[in-house]
Amino acid sequence: MAIIRVNDPEDPRLETYRNVPDPDLLVRGGLFVAEGRLVVRRLIEGQRFSVQSVMVNDAALVPLREVLTTRDELPVYVVPQAVIDGITGFNIHRGCLAIAERPRPRDWRDVMRGARRAIALERIANADNVGSVFRSAAAFGVDAVLLERTCTDPLYRKAIRTSMGAALSVPFARTEPWPDALQELSRDDWNVVAMTTSRDAPPLSQIATDVSARPFVVVVGHEGDGLSEVALAACTHHARIPMTNIVDSLNVATAAAIALYELSQVL
Repeated sequence: MAIIRVNDPEDPRLETYRNVPDPDLLVRGGLFVAEGRLVVRRLIEGQRFSVQSVMVNDAALVPLREVLTTRDELPVYVVPQAVIDGITGFNIHRGCLAIAERPRPRDWRDVMRGARRAIALERIANADNVGSVFRSAAAFGVDAVLLERTCTDPLYRKAIRTSMGAALSVPFARTEPWPDALQELSRDDWNVVAMTTSRDAPPLSQIATDVSARPFVVVVGHEGDGLSEVALAACTHHARIPMTNIVDSLNVATAAAIALYELSQVL
């Protein structure tokens, strides 16, 4: 690694980091930001993405030094915490950021090729929920994540952080038009399981038994409205998680985790 100590927040070498608060600007520049020591470590170790540079304070450099030394060409800017906060405009999680190049979008069929377990997201707007779904996907051996076009970017800084870096390892793709991908998977003999709060839907445990012989994709929807009618119609199965009458639904990321756990036990 090339350690470069910088004390001046106006140093032009740190210019890209000024875009951290503006995710749209980063996207237009073909970049994304990884935040936090664990996430940056996984970004570098995974070698899936081209990393442009890392910016750390002295405290963060110590635990990352070993992995950073594996990348001789990588600029590592070591700066005071005040410089990090001044450039980005807020307190960066544990004094560590990395700038990486955004990959080219993949066709969802390429992402699904060879997959057996998948999850599809429709209109999930909250970055924490998207990140949590990716974390659960990694935990339960999901091969791919499909996202309807309005879902929050999985490579948004907060989504990556909440996923504990899983968004950097689990393959994903946007699907457009929606819900054509679900219909196509259904025709290709996939079990396409819509998660719903409808009392008319069978319990998830029953569906897990029914779909045990074929690949599955769990489909979850908007935090407030759930899945759209067109998405529900495109699925081969509907399933609900039985619960008391005290609440009418679970957080979408929690429901996704339960569904993935239940279905992963039978495939």
